[in-house]
Amino acid sequence: MQTHTSAQQTDLTIVMRSLADPTRRDLFERIVRSRETTVGSLAGAVAISQPAVSQHVRALKQAGLLTERRDGRNIFYRADPEGFAPLVDWLDHYAVFWRDRFDALKTLLKEMDQ
Repeated sequence: MQTHTSAQQTDLTIVMRSLADPTRRDLFERIVRSRETTVGSLAGAVAISQPAVSQHVRALKQAGLLTERRDGRNIFYRADPEGFAPLVDWLDHYAVFWRDRFDALKTLLKEMDQ
């Protein structure tokens, strides 16, 4: 198994911390579903204040999970799939581990059935 560098670990930690908050995950899912939205639109759809929505959006953006597009005074946010790269890399790293464990379990269960 390959090891992860300190920078990769930091990126992974930022992404995981960002998504650990249930309100933030809800906001992120709303952004994904809408394709592109503003903080004002998000605040109108949830029961939290616009400043709180702004803080959550800022954390998602800092984690690399959102990009922004300015149009006059409006800032539109959309999900950035590339932001999930540290998480996908981490899951890929452990996929071999789990695949080996499931293969061993299948073998054990077959042996027990005989």
